[in-house]
Amino acid sequence: MPTLLVVNSSPFHETSVSRNLSEEFVQNWKQANPNGRVITRDLTSSDLKTIDAAWVGAVYTPKDSRTAEQKQVLEVSDTLLGELRAADEYVFGVPMHNFAIPSVLKLWIDQIARVGETFSYADGTPKGLLQGKKAMFLVASGGAYDAGTVMASFNHVEPYLRSVFGFLGVTDTKFVSAGGAAALMHGQDRATFLKPHVEAIRSQFVAA
Repeated sequence: MPTLLVVNSSPFHETSVSRNLSEEFVQNWKQANPNGRVITRDLTSSDLKTIDAAWVGAVYTPKDSRTAEQKQVLEVSDTLLGELRAADEYVFGVPMHNFAIPSVLKLWIDQIARVGETFSYADGTPKGLLQGKKAMFLVASGGAYDAGTVMASFNHVEPYLRSVFGFLGVTDTKFVSAGGAAALMHGQDRATFLKPHVEAIRSQFVAA
């Protein structure tokens, strides 16, 4: 059964461009995979914690030697890892916050980037363990930060996500960037703004 993991990180809902796009992706994915399963993770309601010394200590303790307390410390991380492993494909709704990813998405990445689980150094070099997965990132930003624009160098979202997911073994990645969303606060029609990005999403399934 094909499985899709949907990860949203916008603090907004109905007015969120990234959530609008992730919903569009899910609808198209369901049509293409009528027998598929969708796992949804809303990071704004997941109450993720920053990693601390106890978390790091638990991660680097062999599984068979972990105490009950250490297992509890890793409980959330283990749940998130289970969702990652269960899915064949990922889609992320990502708003740009201060030229980078939202803090809740960084907290999620910190929880799932675990040695021996999503990457290893078994042969002395890093190796991503999330093999055979693919990811779509739907990025919304108030300004325009695409390559060739004046503000392109301020875009730390796409380079970071490509790097960290590539490190974890997910190299089949695609991005749809909905830049200039601030225009919606100044009267631009929402459907008109979303149209080219919706078409970009739908084209992924037509091509497939």
